[in-house]
Amino acid sequence: MTAQRRTTALIGDDNRVVVGGKTLTWRTLHKLPQLPSPAAVLVDNGADALAAVRHHAVHGTELLVATSSRVDLGMREELGESGFAVVIANGDEHSVTPAKLKRVEESGRVWLLTSGSTGRPKRIGHTLESLTTVRGQQQPRTWLVPYSPGTYAWWQVITISLTQADQGLVVIEPSDLETWPMIAAEHGVTAASGTPTFWRQTIYRDTEALAKVPLEQITLGGEPVDQAILDRLKEIFPQARISWIYASSEVGASIVVHDGLAGFPKTWLDRDPQSVSDPESERPILHVDGDELVISSPHHGAGLEGAHRTGDRVEFVEDRVLITGRLDTDEINVGGSKVSAGLVRNVLMAHPAVAWARVFARKAPLVGRMVAAEVVADPDLGPITDADLVQWCTTRLPDYGVPRRIRFLDEIPQKETLKSDV
Repeated sequence: MTAQRRTTALIGDDNRVVVGGKTLTWRTLHKLPQLPSPAAVLVDNGADALAAVRHHAVHGTELLVATSSRVDLGMREELGESGFAVVIANGDEHSVTPAKLKRVEESGRVWLLTSGSTGRPKRIGHTLESLTTVRGQQQPRTWLVPYSPGTYAWWQVITISLTQADQGLVVIEPSDLETWPMIAAEHGVTAASGTPTFWRQTIYRDTEALAKVPLEQITLGGEPVDQAILDRLKEIFPQARISWIYASSEVGASIVVHDGLAGFPKTWLDRDPQSVSDPESERPILHVDGDELVISSPHHGAGLEGAHRTGDRVEFVEDRVLITGRLDTDEINVGGSKVSAGLVRNVLMAHPAVAWARVFARKAPLVGRMVAAEVVADPDLGPITDADLVQWCTTRLPDYGVPRRIRFLDEIPQKETLKSDV
């Protein structure tokens, strides 16, 4: 790593970092002992994850960082056989399992694990430069970090603070997720990024506490983003800028929308990023092939040049392109008539008494499949029955798209990635 690159990477070294109940800076984070390279650093807290990142930025090591729970014993064996030393980090102490394969280090390489939505997680290679997609000068902010360490969304927030001045961090551990608004308000968080499930969960638990956080920037991503959650956040934070981002480990942050509407404009499809009228020369190229979103992105992972088939299904609604879900699960065939689970989900969540919904196919006689749903009702808006929701959907969906089985859950399910199975 050259001195010039090292200086650029550590511009944020004096930014405030609130982690593990302590107020520090990047510079004053506890220092991990000298790490081997390549290393897969497995952590159980945000402080160790940040320490591993700073070590990488200073020394240019080859690094994969993830939570211990995401990397099972089988995957640890695979990492060792791929040339990674597996490091279990725990503050100033750590254990190291040496790599089983000796290979040449890829200096400056950062490895991410995909979310595993299409099966077992894969490794995608990046660098701090390719992970840093916010480059223009930013107004001073304090960012919430609720994401699991090592995920693409986590890196997006981390690199803002690492590479820009006046971009503080408040790290939320899994044990603090239920009360994060109190922590955020205490430390003056002004910007927060989370999945739609994360925001719904927070609103469901304590809207009053959320409204006390002085948010100026709200970002959603990681899951399909519907109009209902955008409108609800705008109601709570009328002065904040609300953005949704389509991003993945493979193609990076490829779609950014600030207009408060779900989906993105059709006019964004197949634009020439090098055209004279388009000053953003690094804009990804968006394309739809059949029902699938295809992206060619300058922020792609290593070796993923060209068009990438995302596996995400889209629907055209008036002048917008909506991302409704995964190709293999979003389309439900009911007796030969096809309906999008994502669009049915959006209809359900547009009901004022619905806090969350999941839509899926269920076996049925005669038609083969029928539409079913799981729903979490908003306790502050009175009781609601499955008959109420069927009636709501009947006036907004074709008959074959109306859920015929609705089960009510007591709470919104949320995985370590802050997503739910939608």
